[in-house]
Amino acid sequence: MKKNVFVAMSSILVLGAALAGCGGAGNEAAKPADNNASQGATAEKPAAGPKVLRLNLHSEPPTADPGIAEDSTSGTIIRATFEGLTRNAGDGKVHEAAAESYTVSEDGKTYTFKIRDAKWSNGDAVTAKDFEYAWKRALDPKTASNYAYQLYYVKNGEAFNKGTAKVEDVGVKALDDKTLEVVLENPTPFFPELTAFYTYFPVNQKVVEANDKWAADAKTHVGNGPFKLDLWEHKNKLNLVKNDNYWDKDNVKLDKIEFSMVEDENTELSMFDNGELDWAGAPTSALPTDAIPALKDAGKMKTQPIAGTYWYKFNTEKAPFNNVKIRKAFAYSIDRQALIDNVLQAGQLPATGAVPPSMALNKDGYYKDKDLETAKKLLEEGMKEEGITKLPTVTLSYNTSEGHKKIAEAIQDQWKKQLGVDVKLENKEWKVYIEDLHQGSFQIGRMGWLGDFNDPINFLELYKDKKGGNNDTNWENPKYKELLNQSALEQDPEKRKAILAQAEQILMDDMPIMPIYFYTQSWVQNDKVTGVVIDGLGQVDYKNADIAQ
Repeated sequence: MKKNVFVAMSSILVLGAALAGCGGAGNEAAKPADNNASQGATAEKPAAGPKVLRLNLHSEPPTADPGIAEDSTSGTIIRATFEGLTRNAGDGKVHEAAAESYTVSEDGKTYTFKIRDAKWSNGDAVTAKDFEYAWKRALDPKTASNYAYQLYYVKNGEAFNKGTAKVEDVGVKALDDKTLEVVLENPTPFFPELTAFYTYFPVNQKVVEANDKWAADAKTHVGNGPFKLDLWEHKNKLNLVKNDNYWDKDNVKLDKIEFSMVEDENTELSMFDNGELDWAGAPTSALPTDAIPALKDAGKMKTQPIAGTYWYKFNTEKAPFNNVKIRKAFAYSIDRQALIDNVLQAGQLPATGAVPPSMALNKDGYYKDKDLETAKKLLEEGMKEEGITKLPTVTLSYNTSEGHKKIAEAIQDQWKKQLGVDVKLENKEWKVYIEDLHQGSFQIGRMGWLGDFNDPINFLELYKDKKGGNNDTNWENPKYKELLNQSALEQDPEKRKAILAQAEQILMDDMPIMPIYFYTQSWVQNDKVTGVVIDGLGQVDYKNADIAQ
C-alpha cells in the first residue's frame, strides 16, 4: 500500500469484512404533493432523496492518477474511480472485476485475462490495450512512478524501468480488445491479488496523451470504476458521483460521496458529533488521541488490526545517522509500550521488526523494547567513531496530524531523558512532506506501511534499492538485495520464509528504519450505512456501501 498520511502502505490473509457503516445525508423529507387534499385522503410517502455519504479525507490527495499514486489518500479516490482486473472484496477473497475470467499456465508464469464489456466514464470502451498501455506507462522511466517496482513481477518490467530492455520486451500484451496476456519473471502465486492494486489499474490512453494534467481536475478525469469525479476544489473538498457507465452500476447504491478536507482531528470529530459527517477516523483520517479513552468507554469506537507498521526513517547519508550504532541507539532507547499505553491507546503492538505479526518472519522481533543499557553503549561507541563528544540537535519531521505530533513529542521527550539528545520537531503538509522525503531533505522522518498484497516481500522490497521509489533512507546492502532476489526463485514456502527472515535480520542490524508499532485502525460511525468494506490492509472500498433512508 502504500504510504498513508497516517500510516504510510504485504497484506495478511485479507481480514476484510463488510462493516456496518455510516449514516445518511440528512435530506429533508418532501412535503405531500397536495396540501389541500380532501379530509381522509392518504398522504403520499415522502420521496427518498439521493443517497449521499459524507466523509473527511483529512488532506489533499497528491494525485488521482493510478500510474503515479503512492499513498493511501490518493488510493482511496483511485479505488473508487478505477477498477483493476481483480478486486479485493469483503469476503477476504480476490474476485474478477474488469476481467470476467482468467487462466494460468501450468508453469504459473503466464496469465491470460478476458476483459469484460465495460466503458470508461466518458463512454469509451475499456479494452485490453488500456491495461497494456497503463502498465508500460507506469514502468516507463519518463513517468517516474515510485511504484513502478510493483510491476517488476512482469517479465522484463524491471529491465525496462532501469533502461536495459525495450518497451516491447515487457511481458504484457493485448492479443485483441478482450484478451490480455501477461508473462511473469517467476511464478507468483499472489499475482491475482496484485492486479487489484492501483498501479495495475488501466488508464485511457487517449485521455492521458491529450492532457498531461488530466488527473488533476474533475472535468478531465476519466476512470472505469463505480464512481467518477464530480467536483475537486483543491485542499477544500472533493465529490464523487455514481458512474452510470460502470458495468456493474446496478449494484452501486450510493449516489454521491462528499469528502471534506479537514486536517484537525478534533474538528473532524466535532463535525461527526454535529451530524455534518457520517464517519470520523480511520481509514481516511484519524481520531484525536485525547478523545479515544472516552470513545472506548462509551462503546462508540470500532477498532480492527491491520497489516501495517509505523516507523521512522533515518537519512543514512546525513550525520549523525550515517553511523549505524547511533541509529540503533535511537531505536533501542524508545519505550514503545509506554507510547501505546499513554498516547496511542488503541490496542497497537510494539514493533521490533519491520514485518507485521500477521505475516511475521520472527515473531519475537529482533531487539528488546526500551533496551537503555545497550542504547547508551551504542551511542557512546558511535559518537567515538564519529569523533564527537556531543550530538548536535537533530530534526524529526512528520506530516501535519495531531496524532503524529503527539507521537513525535513523546519520542522527543524519551530521547532527551534517555540519551540526552535535543530534538527539533518539524511538521509539513502531506504533499510537501513526501516530496522532501524523496529528495532526502530530512534527518529522521515518520512514515508507515500498509501491505499491498499477501506476502512479507512487500515490506522488505521497499529497501532493496538505494534509489527505490519508496526507500528514502539512501540505504542499500548487497547481501540484502541478493537474499530478496533469491527468495523470488525459491519455490519451497518454508525455505523462502527462511531466506526472507535472513533479509529482515540484515534490515534490523543496519537499522535504516526504526519500527515503532504495528497498526490498528479506529473510527466512529453512524449505523445507517452498510457495505463499507475495510480489508485487512486498511484499504477501503465504497462500491457496495448503502445508506438506509
